[in-house]
Amino acid sequence: MEKAKVYFTKEITPESLIRIYQALGTKLKGKVGVKISTGEPGGHNYLHPELIGDLVHQLDGTIIECCTAYGGQRQDPKLHWKAIEDHGFKAMAPCDIMDEFGEMEIPVEGGFHLDKDIVGEHLDNYDSILVLSHFKGHAMGGFGGALKNISIGIASTHGKTNIHTAGVTTEAAELFNNLPPQDHFLESMADACKAVISHKGAENMLYINVANRLSVDCDCDSHPAEPEMADLGIFASTDPVAVDQACYDAVINSPDPGKKALIERMDSRHGIHTVEAAAQHGLGSREYEIISLDD
Repeated sequence: MEKAKVYFTKEITPESLIRIYQALGTKLKGKVGVKISTGEPGGHNYLHPELIGDLVHQLDGTIIECCTAYGGQRQDPKLHWKAIEDHGFKAMAPCDIMDEFGEMEIPVEGGFHLDKDIVGEHLDNYDSILVLSHFKGHAMGGFGGALKNISIGIASTHGKTNIHTAGVTTEAAELFNNLPPQDHFLESMADACKAVISHKGAENMLYINVANRLSVDCDCDSHPAEPEMADLGIFASTDPVAVDQACYDAVINSPDPGKKALIERMDSRHGIHTVEAAAQHGLGSREYEIISLDD
């Protein structure tokens, strides 16, 4: 497979976010969903409206999310709506909790562990999707970027549980009693990615990772650790495998001594295996070239 193109800028501003989207050279068509994490109340590392608002407005986009599976304040739609409002997203753009009123199953063809993914039923309301992800660490997945945002992020509560347990159960109350071997969970995320990309069409999805506030903890954590390394920049691609691989490599290769904690978090959970499994599914290439917008 030929090398994927990953666009990059060190500048993390509303203007650079628009510039890197335009550099992709692919216009998202029809009704656009912008998939972000709205952030667990108490946390503060999520992508803020002040950063992403101009791009969302340019796309005439709708912020799309789904409820969580781990408790917290975003498992219940009413409390999730409060978080969306408190974090400024409701005032910024239309918002949609896609599984608020129902969910649907989409098939996984040739999955490692899953034969279906369960997503918010409103996914079908959108013609195209910008997967706009905050790249950071994650307590279970090692790190979260585009692939996690497609899989866990677009899954309903039942779907998230199904992924986390590698297909054993869809009941959130049983999640932590049915955790599989780590690689099975990571491969199940890749399975869910395959289902979503196949369902929506690869040509209808673009990926931007913002590598700032590089905590070892996810935006789903209400009390995330403070970052120990400096911001890296913004990465964008039409290839979700390449954009996550590029972010992982950027952390590994950074001269910042503060990277140690994030590398430990990523590698202790074998986080790169999600990228490996997604590549095995043919969702993209781990070989890429960086095209800097700063040159």
